[in-house]
Amino acid sequence: MLLQGRVAIVTGSGGGLGRAHALYLAGQGAKVVVNDLTQAAADAVAAEITAAGGEAIAIAASVTDEAAIASLVDQAMDCWGRIDILVNNAGILRDKSFSKMTLDDFRLVLDVHVMGAVICTKAVWDIMRAQRYGRIVMTTSSSGLYGNFGQANYAAAKMGVVGLMQTLAIEGEKYNIRVNALAPSAATQMTRAVLSAASLDLLDPSRVSPALLPLVRDEAPTRAIVCAGAGHFARAEITLSQGRFIGAANDAGEQAIAQWDGISDRGGDFVPAYGFFQAEREVLSAGLTSADEVMAK
Repeated sequence: MLLQGRVAIVTGSGGGLGRAHALYLAGQGAKVVVNDLTQAAADAVAAEITAAGGEAIAIAASVTDEAAIASLVDQAMDCWGRIDILVNNAGILRDKSFSKMTLDDFRLVLDVHVMGAVICTKAVWDIMRAQRYGRIVMTTSSSGLYGNFGQANYAAAKMGVVGLMQTLAIEGEKYNIRVNALAPSAATQMTRAVLSAASLDLLDPSRVSPALLPLVRDEAPTRAIVCAGAGHFARAEITLSQGRFIGAANDAGEQAIAQWDGISDRGGDFVPAYGFFQAEREVLSAGLTSADEVMAK
């Protein structure tokens, strides 16, 4: 019961992976706000939690509706007085090859996944800052991290929330807000059309949800990307190679081609602590002698 007394919001938790998340967090002692588009779906999961001896409230709202999400947060605060955990799980698919995909379907998927995560996170951010405690999990995907045919919109959205996670983890650090990402593989309505029956049996959503625990506990990391499915857990990283300094010669492009293997060599690659590190390293390699010279005074 590592989450005893904590309050968690799980978006899109009326079924599938979100339901598994809500049940798992409740089983670890958290009080859970079950959110879904429909009240009936949210009510059913909240009833499961309370029947098992947990605490839950069910609130229907679209993650793209700022007013509805603000109301959801207000209701959670009225009920329990704090919000400790937010799992941005709600999502949709509109899969097609890029040539056949409409711009409306592209915008819709980005709106739900990216802006939905932004709206929900923004609604709890000041609360978490004031209480100096927060654990936020973005739901990314291997489609975003590595690409997948027919999912240009979904992949763009899922990589978008990784960028959101990276920056919010930096901004939230001094307030003890830790922000991480989960890349699940699970049998849900979103994946049944593309996975075999044998795969679906192994990829039960309940086998993903335990990956949440290290990401939302008191000693959680920050800026971690955890990939989970079928009981297998791994870490994904966005790394930077050591690279090569070529300079500003007229043939710099040709030199980049000639040294491509060295530029691409993954030996010694690492995870930068922040995005601006790239520019710092580049200007230092070009002749500046100290980090102090890099920044404007």
